[in-house]
Amino acid sequence: MDIKNFASQWINSWNSHNLDEILSHYADDIEITTPMIKTFTNGEDTLKGKEAVRNYWLKALDKVPDLHFILYDVTYGINSVALYYQSIMNKKAIEVMFFNDEGKVNRMYALYTE
Repeated sequence: MDIKNFASQWINSWNSHNLDEILSHYADDIEITTPMIKTFTNGEDTLKGKEAVRNYWLKALDKVPDLHFILYDVTYGINSVALYYQSIMNKKAIEVMFFNDEGKVNRMYALYTE
């Protein structure tokens, strides 16, 4: 996998606000864990399944119409990448993503600055 290309495509899809394009990076059984879920919903810290993630991100994109990420760096591990980027609300973020055998993200953890 070309991690720099993946990171660029991932950032560009978020900056496009095109939910289908964003979701194209993720497996149907995606599991995301992020403190932002509670920011945009009254839900848990973890969501499972593409439909639950779609509904959450739809609300988030609606509430943050000027969303624009800036990629600082990308690192890699075994079947995984970590993206370091400027996120929303002037927060810096690190997202660690794990890939399935088809090259789709099936697990993701997000961490943010205060």
